[in-house]
Parts: sequence; structure tokens; C-alpha cells
Amino acid sequence: MAAADQEPHASAVLPSSYQDESYLHGFLGTVGDLQKAGVLQDIVLEVEGRRFPCHRLVLSAASPYFRAMFTSDMAESRQKTVVLQDLDAIIFGDILSYIYSGTLHVSLDKVQPLYQAADLLQLDYVRDTCRSYMVENVKVEHSTCVDLYKFADVYSQDIVRSRCQQWIVRHFTEVASSDEFCSLSVNQLTEIISHDELDVKEEKTVWEAVVRWVRHSREDRQHHLPTILPHIRFNLLTSDDTAAILEHPLVKEHDGSSEIIRNVLQEGNASLKPRLGMTTEMVLLSNAKPDMLHYMNPREGKYISCSYDRTPDETTVTVTSDNDIYMFEDDVDDIDQLSMFKYNHAENVWEHADMSPVPRFQRERLLRWFYCPELIVEADRNLYYIAYDECESSVWVHMRKYNQHTDQWELCSPLSHDEASHYSTALSCGPHLYFIMKSAIYCYDPIQDCWCQRTAPAYMPALITVVAMGTEIFCADRDLTKIVVYDTESDCWQELHDWPKPTNLHADGPSLFVLDNQLHILLKTHHTGKQGPSTDYLVYVYDRSADAWRDLKATLPNDEYLVYSPCSPVVRMYLPYLKEA
Repeated sequence: MAAADQEPHASAVLPSSYQDESYLHGFLGTVGDLQKAGVLQDIVLEVEGRRFPCHRLVLSAASPYFRAMFTSDMAESRQKTVVLQDLDAIIFGDILSYIYSGTLHVSLDKVQPLYQAADLLQLDYVRDTCRSYMVENVKVEHSTCVDLYKFADVYSQDIVRSRCQQWIVRHFTEVASSDEFCSLSVNQLTEIISHDELDVKEEKTVWEAVVRWVRHSREDRQHHLPTILPHIRFNLLTSDDTAAILEHPLVKEHDGSSEIIRNVLQEGNASLKPRLGMTTEMVLLSNAKPDMLHYMNPREGKYISCSYDRTPDETTVTVTSDNDIYMFEDDVDDIDQLSMFKYNHAENVWEHADMSPVPRFQRERLLRWFYCPELIVEADRNLYYIAYDECESSVWVHMRKYNQHTDQWELCSPLSHDEASHYSTALSCGPHLYFIMKSAIYCYDPIQDCWCQRTAPAYMPALITVVAMGTEIFCADRDLTKIVVYDTESDCWQELHDWPKPTNLHADGPSLFVLDNQLHILLKTHHTGKQGPSTDYLVYVYDRSADAWRDLKATLPNDEYLVYSPCSPVVRMYLPYLKEA
């Protein structure tokens, strides 16, 4: 037949692959049935005298440990019975149950030996599951937490160890009185008592815990005192307490201990901060007088005013997650850069920060540019200098990030929005920065160095104050017509009800702040016809469960307070450091 008369070849059929899901899910069940029935077993594992008939193939598939044992030239590869050392028979039974069924049963009394067995047998899933279980159950009780802390320290499980340590330092007084506390090693003890977050009201509690630990096994531990003593913050003790410690039998009976204490006191150490439990959260407020700052905690009725050579203005102060307070001001030698200052808690003074000046963003010189606020904000444990310009038709946000390794302020991605809003601000919430306007909200990711637009508020008139608490951002307008909250995780807005609406609200507007993990608002009211002072300050606290505000009935000292817009920063203060005016 001629080629032209031949029928065209059928199109080529490509091969296909198919996956039998029922086989995949049923295979493990079949293997388990063979194990239960005792069929085709070709190896016996002996643990603590107990015999476990198994399948070499199954064990090798599940564990690199057994794979190496049965496929190498090791003697075990030729034996019919293999004795396993350093394993608990009951725990190994649970491990075999997991290997043959894929189901793992974990409990507090078994999690540590299960982890040890999984670590030996190289069962990653079992090991990871045990680690997650330990993290979830850190807060069960003091004894469990200390025990898990020691276990995680031995096995270098940093996440578990960190969670346990965090819980121990926050409950130090109770933990230090427990029997488990005395089982800590000297390294574990010094690591815990060195922690800034230790929740103790006085340093004497730390010394008493050390005494208890040493006396638990005095002959073996007293020689560790020279290692332990430098971690006690003697500068936070009263002179009477220090004198009593110098006369303590443990100190007097150990050569050199008294000298160590005196050297610590003489040398001092500015990096040794007061413990968390010794500090009080205080709202930081400015004053009409340029050299005054106010610290207040209306919940505890504490109000302290201090005078300084310099004070931050209304927008140039920030408090970091490490409780450091920074501010900036115009450089005396160069108006195109800003000098950074840091508050010295121990000396109660503002000092030049040990960082290079901030190169200032140049403002547009055209008349149409009229608004260029500047802020210092911390996000993801880094400082950011933020400057934004607004005109009639657009807004620009410029940022620099401080790199502490190079001591340089690095440019970040800018943000532009084609609609101006005279009421806008920036703040951090979690690891991100947020720029909020009346008509838009943007989120900055420090890792990706990029901005993304989020869901805009439905209506935000004259935004004046914002504050972050947890994963939420609370906002209020100048006239307090409403208070709204933005959930950064769900990207949605919600309006709070029953917000305080006093009469004669002052034009300065409200100020939101977070104190003791609760939302507060400071209000200023003006009474034109009143005898004496014409201004009153009110403080309300928000009850989230009841969605209601409660007047704290606080009586602030008669003075003129100015808030650090857009919110009043809160700082943990060691009150003895403050020199009351």
C-alpha cells in the first residue's frame, strides 16, 4: 500500500502511575496483625529479661538504629536473639507498639524514658512528639517543671529548657522552697539566679534560696560559694542585709567568701538590673515644664515626678522589650542627623546612647509638604527610625533600621499611599510594624523588608491614640466618638462598646496605655467655670470579658500632664532609683 494510502498512526499513549491509598493505609495494619499473631517473626529482642519477638524488616524500616544493626557486619545481624541495654522493658513495649501501629501514647510519667529510648533508637517522630508534650506540660507543677528543666539541660532540648526556665524564674519563691530546687546542679542554680526576670520582691530571697541549696548537701556544695556569690546582686540589698550575710556561718567558715562579697559591692555592675519582681510598671508622662517627667501607676496609687537636664518631647520616646528607654533629639553639630539618648535607670539620668546618630530623612522643601513626624519604634527586638510626610494627595513613610553589629542605620523599604490622612501613626505589634491611617492600615515584615496592605477600618475619625496589647491594636479618635480594636491575626476590626464619654472632654484628647496586661485610657476634662484648677484627669480600665469600662477613681496630683502621642509608654521602674521631686 502506498504511504499516502496508509491510515495515520494512533497518538502515543503515555504511561501513568496510580497509588492505592487503601493499600498504603492498610499495610501498617496488616503488619500489626502479623505481630499480634506471632507470624513470620525472625528476631527476638530481649530487654531487662523480657523477650519481644519481632520482624527484622519492620524494625529496619522504622529505625536507622536497627537498620544499621541488621544490615552491617555486626554480630547482632547474625543472631536470633539480641539483648538491648539501657532500655526499660515497659517503655520498649510502648516503642514497639508505635513501630507496628503508628500510634504513640505519652504521659508525664513516661515522657522522659520515651524520649531517651527514641533518642537511642533514632526515632525522630517519637522524640519530637515527646519534646512537644514536655513543652505543653511545663506548667503542671513545680516538681514537674524542675525535673523537665534538668532533663532538657542534659539532652540539650533548648525549647523545653527555655520554657521551664521561664516558668521557674516567674515562680521562683515557690520553686525555691521545694525539695526539687535542691536537686539542681550548681550551673543550673547560677543560671536561674542570674536571670533578670526573677520574680522576687527583694534580693534577700535569692540569698536565702542559695543558703537552702548549699545546706542540702553542705560538705559537697559549700566550696561552690565563690562561683555562686557573684550572681547575687548585693547592690540591691540593704546595708543591714549585707552585714548579716557577711556574718552568716556559710560565709565566715569559707575562706574568701567575705572578700568576694566586698569586691562585688566595691566594683559594682551597671548591667545587673533589678529583678522583674522588684519593679513597678509606670506610665511615662511629660509635663508642661520642659525639664519634668511624671511616672504614675494609678492602680497602686503611685505618682513620682523627676526633673532632668533633658527630657523627650511628645513623639521621640520609646520603651523596648528589654525595658530600655530611648529618645532622640537634633544633633548639636549637624541638623541633618539625630542624636540618640538612653535612660540610665540606676543613675536616673539621660545619657548619650552608645550608637551612631540617625541620618535624618530630608523633608520636601515645597510648601505643599507640611507634616513630617518622626518616631523611634522597636519591632522584632530592633530599633526603627520612622519619618512620614503627608500632603494633600499622598503620604510617604520612610524607615531606617539600626544594625547593632555595624552600628549603622540601614535604609528599609519605604511605603507610599496615594491618599493623605492628617491623622496617622506607626507602632509595633508582635514582630511586625503597623502604619495606621483613617482610611488604611499597612503591615511591615522586618524579615522580608516589605509592606502589605491589610483590611482598612470602616470609619476612623481623627485617629489620635493607639496601643498594642497581645495580638490586637486598640485605636481611639480625638473626640472619643468610638474605640475600635484590630486583630492582627484575623485581619478584622471590632468596635468596643460602653466606652467612657465624660462631659467637657479636653481638646488634647484621650491616651490609651497597657498596664498590668489591661487596657487603660487617660482622659483630660476641662471645666471653665470651676473654682481653682480647671482640669481634671480620669483613668478608666477596660474589662474585656464584660466589654465594659470601669473608673479607677484615681486622684492624680494637681499638675499638667502631657501624653507621648500616639500612646503613653509604660516602663518597669525600680522605685528606689527614682529621686522623687
